Amino acid sequence: MLDTAPHSNKRVEGLRRRVYVVLEQGAGGASLALNRFLIVLIGITLTATVIESVPDMARTYALPLSAIEWAATLIFSLEYAARIWSAAEHPLLKRGVFFGRLRFVLSFSGLVDLVAILPFWLSIFIASDFRVLLVLRLVRFFKLTRYSPAMRSLLDALYSERRALAGCFVILLGTALIAAALMHLAERAAQPERFGTIPDALWWAIVTLGTIGYGDVVPVTVLGRILASFTIFAGLLMMALPVGIFATAFANEVHRRDFIITWGLVARIPLFRSLTASEIADVMTMLRAQKVDSGTVIARRGEPAHAMYLIADGEVEVKLRHKHLRLGTGQFFGEIAALRRTRRSATVTAVTPTRLLVLDALDLHGLMDRQPALAARIEEAAREKLGHALNEQGGDLVTEELYEVPSD
Repeated sequence: MLDTAPHSNKRVEGLRRRVYVVLEQGAGGASLALNRFLIVLIGITLTATVIESVPDMARTYALPLSAIEWAATLIFSLEYAARIWSAAEHPLLKRGVFFGRLRFVLSFSGLVDLVAILPFWLSIFIASDFRVLLVLRLVRFFKLTRYSPAMRSLLDALYSERRALAGCFVILLGTALIAAALMHLAERAAQPERFGTIPDALWWAIVTLGTIGYGDVVPVTVLGRILASFTIFAGLLMMALPVGIFATAFANEVHRRDFIITWGLVARIPLFRSLTASEIADVMTMLRAQKVDSGTVIARRGEPAHAMYLIADGEVEVKLRHKHLRLGTGQFFGEIAALRRTRRSATVTAVTPTRLLVLDALDLHGLMDRQPALAARIEEAAREKLGHALNEQGGDLVTEELYEVPSD
């Protein structure tokens, strides 16, 4: 009797891999359709939750609102179960099936997915405050971070500057304590009920430094008003500091990623297929995403070469002096000029809407220093391109085209 267990395991693993690709990697029409469907469903459930908070409308539309919630919870529950099941396929989580799934469950996305379905099931099995569960359902809004590059960039910016923002918070807290202590000394005799203790004065310091100034607590002495003036100016500086840090980080993140760079997107590029998971994660931190429409000029002949480009999706045309080439998904260009710090030898134009992964020249050189195997592949690809061009058009001509006058 033939043992069909290995065959069955391979089928299960293949199915799990396909589910992972559709859910996590955003590859293909099925993944795009599913993402759009889930985005629309999240919008519908959020609208239904807001409507349900109005008693008259909740009574009038009780049946359709209940149907929406049942259907949405069932779909989100199936999605959550599928993500847990397929999480074992994530290359960065492959410490084992259990640990891979546990890491997903404890991740930000996993916790948001869990909270998105938890209120409904809690309302069935335990008696809870309806209003609390209603508000918890609004957590589904954060599921959009999986599909929105802008929201993802916002969270990444907050995370990347977490230490600087924490420092700003500590400085703000210290300033509030000092302002409260000084105002306590200045106003305690005139207003003992409002500034009699430092904790009492702390409320005034917080609202003043926050540039809110409710007016419920105000100094009446000359010294108190002078201290209040300095506190207001300090508050403006305190608010500007974290805002400036966060705005800069968010602008840099948006500029860096015009679309979300996923692990799977990078791993599909042939140049990176031989890299380990940790090496690909290292590469991801250096890549900058760029979307271009059909007909957009990506690089012009004669411009200084500041980066190499990898085609994540789409097609481009490379126009040399005497030849035109077409490059498609998985191929790359610009590495020769970036490596030799020369000017562009060709004009590259997008033939179709194209998604590019851009690697700056400085990052390219640093990456090649750290990963000799990848450096060898890039140099080999450059030599192959040069050798092919030399064979077809003659050495002197192509050498001139590929290695223009070095850029300043």
